[in-house]
Order: sequence, then structure tokens, then C-alpha cells
Amino acid sequence: MNTNTSNLTNHQTKSAVLFLIFNRPDTTIRVFNKIRKAQPPRLYIAADGPRPDRKNETKLCQEAIFIVQQIDWECEIKTLFRRSNLGCKNAISSALDWFFEHEEEGIILEDDCLPAQSFFYYCDTLLEKYRFDTRIRHIAGCNNGLGKKWGDTTIYFANQTHVWGWASWRRVWKDYDKDLKIYYEDEVGAQLRTIFNNSFVEEIWKNIFKRVKAGEIDTWDYQLAFLNYFNGGLSVNPNVNLISNIGFRKDATHTIDLNSVYSNLPLEEITEITYPKYILPEKQADYSVLNRDYKIDEQIKRHNLLRRRFKRWLRGLF
Repeated sequence: MNTNTSNLTNHQTKSAVLFLIFNRPDTTIRVFNKIRKAQPPRLYIAADGPRPDRKNETKLCQEAIFIVQQIDWECEIKTLFRRSNLGCKNAISSALDWFFEHEEEGIILEDDCLPAQSFFYYCDTLLEKYRFDTRIRHIAGCNNGLGKKWGDTTIYFANQTHVWGWASWRRVWKDYDKDLKIYYEDEVGAQLRTIFNNSFVEEIWKNIFKRVKAGEIDTWDYQLAFLNYFNGGLSVNPNVNLISNIGFRKDATHTIDLNSVYSNLPLEEITEITYPKYILPEKQADYSVLNRDYKIDEQIKRHNLLRRRFKRWLRGLF
């Protein structure tokens, strides 16, 4: 067991890394410098192209590409630079297709996901440990618990799939369904019920499912979440935050709320990896994040209040 913090933060990663960039050279250079320190032996870089109606975006995209070309360590490099804009859903999902065509497993970072340096050791270790354990489908780097820990080990398991810095295997991605073609609206409610056992959470995810399937949300990550839900998969999560999302701002695609509690969360480093005795999901960990994001407890409170009012009104009729 390695308990030397210096060794972990100077760890040279064994895994391939996919770096997804677009039009933010200022965040790109911060994440790239973390990758540079980890010195992955194989680096895949995918960049979406500029949107023709956005002033100065071509220049910003070119600046981001220039940054990631400053590779000064021995490394096999593969690039996928788009000339035209594919959008979030198609650009990222196709880049992941490309990455997992070449790699059995690996680490994925977007240009606004700043990793702690020990994140790379964490991913290397868990990719190897759970390589053939099909219960485990995802390794998350972020911790959105805002300081809450689940157990006294380095990691815990959950059902949620967080993608602000993550790692996984080809065995998972091969079943990815960008358009949710194999899943049907009249079936998903019952399946989600087995995971969450909460009608309000079920309705939230059913609505997300419908909107993604209808093409109303230009994203790729909800589809991965559904893939893992519907296959009974577990995610490994760190009990400290190993990824800080530095991209909450007006020019972001999705993270535009400057006041989000998840913006620029402080990074922590791990000094060792310890494991829970039981490989079971921490349901309350998932619920606490969903409750914060969708105010589920408030919805339940309002629902119960209205129900009580209705019962009193009904009794008053007789």
C-alpha cells in the first residue's frame, strides 16, 4: 500500500488518456498541465470544430489546439480535430467511440475538468482492480457531496454516473446507445423504480429520458447514465473531491450557473486507496445529490401539504 503523498502526486500514469477540448484555451492549458505532469504513455486529443455563427470561435479553437500540441514527454499521440462543429452530443460520443476502438480502458478528461494529481493514480489502480468485474462500470473522479463522506474508506459505490473526470472500459462503452434506440418510454419507469424506489426521482429521470430520446438535450452523458442504470452497474466514487469543474461561466455549453455550488470545488489529494467490505451502492449518496439538484424533499413536502388540504376539503363536503 502506497501512503506517500508525494509519490502519488508525482505518479506517472500507465493508462491512456483522452483529452476533449473545444474553445476555451484558458481552461485547456490548466488541465493540460496536469496531464503533462502525469505523462500518460498514450494521449488522445479530440477537438470539436468552431461554430460559424460565433465570432472569434475559430481563433479560440485554434489556440486550444496549439496548447495541446506542446507535448514534451515521450508519448504516443493520436488526434481527432474536427473542421466543422458537431455539437456536444455527437462530438464527444464519437470521440469516445474512437478512443475505445483503440483502447481497452482509459481516463477521460474534458477541458474544464481540472484533476488533482493523484486522480491519475486513483484511475490506474481502479481500472486494473475492477478490469474484469462486470459489476463495476464506471470510475468517477468528482465528489459532489460537498464534504459529506460515505464510510471510512477512500472510495464508495453508487448508481449515479458522474463524468467530470472519469475512467472506464471498452466492455462498458461497446453498449453505448447515443440515441437510446433500444430503450422505450413505456418500459423505463418500472426499471428506474427498481433503482430509486422514489416516485419523484423516477419522474425526474423519466422526463430526462424522454427529452434525450426526443433530441431536446444536446448531450452525451445522460445516455451513459441510462446504460449503467439499466445494466445494474455500479460506479466507484472517491470520498474526497479529485476533480474541480472550472468551466461554470456564460460561455459554457451546460454549466452556465456562475453561482452553482459545484463551481470550482476545491481539490483534495488521496494518500492511499482503501476499499469498502461490501460492494453495494450507497443509495443515500445518490439521493443527497439528486435532492440538492432537483429539490426532491421540497417537492414531497408540497405534495403532502396539498394532499392533506384535499382530504380536509373532501371531509368538509360531508
